[in-house]
Amino acid sequence: MTARKNPIPPHVRAAIDAAQEKQAEDVILLDLAGLGAFTDYFLVCTGFSTPQLEAICDEIEGRLKRAGTRCLHREGKAGNDWMLLDFGSLIVHVFTERARHFYDLERLWRAAHRVEFGESREGTSLPGAAEADR
Repeated sequence: MTARKNPIPPHVRAAIDAAQEKQAEDVILLDLAGLGAFTDYFLVCTGFSTPQLEAICDEIEGRLKRAGTRCLHREGKAGNDWMLLDFGSLIVHVFTERARHFYDLERLWRAAHRVEFGESREGTSLPGAAEADR
């Protein structure tokens, strides 16, 4: 599979920044181009409590909405181990640590290119940025 040559789209970058702002851990971006997937990108991250999962999702959804990108579907309620935001070209998965290990989307989509996104716009390092492609 060949990775995209163009930079991370602004709405995807905004989602990464929003997740980091809410202290999401192990944030990774998978580029699904060329895999016949139903979306262009998966953003996967971990939260450690129900309030944190909700805060991560709320911040991502709010920030993208303010930027003109509407959430098409939101899955998961308070107490769930996995919340999903569908923005069409971007699907955001916010897991508890246990659920993330159980579903292991990184393994399931191992053919996807793991995008390195370096520093956030606020200048803080994003977890998962230095991870190599699988």
